[in-house]
Amino acid sequence: MANQHGDFIWYELLTNDAGAAARFYGAVVGWQTRAAEGSDRGYQILGIGGEDVGGLMTLPADAERAGMRPTWLGYVGVDDVDATAAEIVRAGGTQHMPPTDIPGVGRFAMLADPQEVVFYVMRGATDGTSTAFDQGKTGHCNWNELATTDPAAALAFYSAHFGWAKGDAMPMGEMGDYQFIDHGGRTIGAVMKRTPEGPPPAWNFYFGVEDIDGAAKAVSANGGAIHYGPAEVPGGVFIIVAGDPQGALFGLVGPRRS
Repeated sequence: MANQHGDFIWYELLTNDAGAAARFYGAVVGWQTRAAEGSDRGYQILGIGGEDVGGLMTLPADAERAGMRPTWLGYVGVDDVDATAAEIVRAGGTQHMPPTDIPGVGRFAMLADPQEVVFYVMRGATDGTSTAFDQGKTGHCNWNELATTDPAAALAFYSAHFGWAKGDAMPMGEMGDYQFIDHGGRTIGAVMKRTPEGPPPAWNFYFGVEDIDGAAKAVSANGGAIHYGPAEVPGGVFIIVAGDPQGALFGLVGPRRS
């Protein structure tokens, strides 16, 4: 695996209507969908311009019965899945799925941080480099944002296990700082305090689009809901936070063309 320990390497949507979700994101982000080779769970690959960005699968029935709802999850690349999973549990995290092999793909585990935010860790089976996170490309994830009950504790946790570091910060008044996360010589996202009236603590992933206004119209026209934006952010680009027709939250980021 050519990516560094601590890189985001994959994004996955768990949903209760895989077909409808594939059509929605195809219209909004431009992803093409294909079946994953050898998958017995109907796993689908999301790609754009010949590069794979993420996956899509039906939310397992047992997870749905346990209260899990449609959601986006991120995969963090690690050098040793078993060791990292054990360290995270010792540090107060939770293991939802033990280290498991996917033949020809890699080894992964589903975990949660001490604030109960779910994520995956993974070691790929090959030395290929993931471009799922690429801030220079539309259709790829451009930003990883964690909204949590305890930003300082969360950043300390992820820094200890993945080598992330504090970057700059933007004051947000009573909400505290919007704390940027640096890793591998670049800023990969941020940690912020969850708003009391907002969704439960979670990662939100912002995917790049060519035109934020066009993407916002596509969200609404295809059964999604815009919860915030378009709003300008540093760098002269705009963001929206939205929900897909099945209720999974996601973000979009891009320029305003009109």
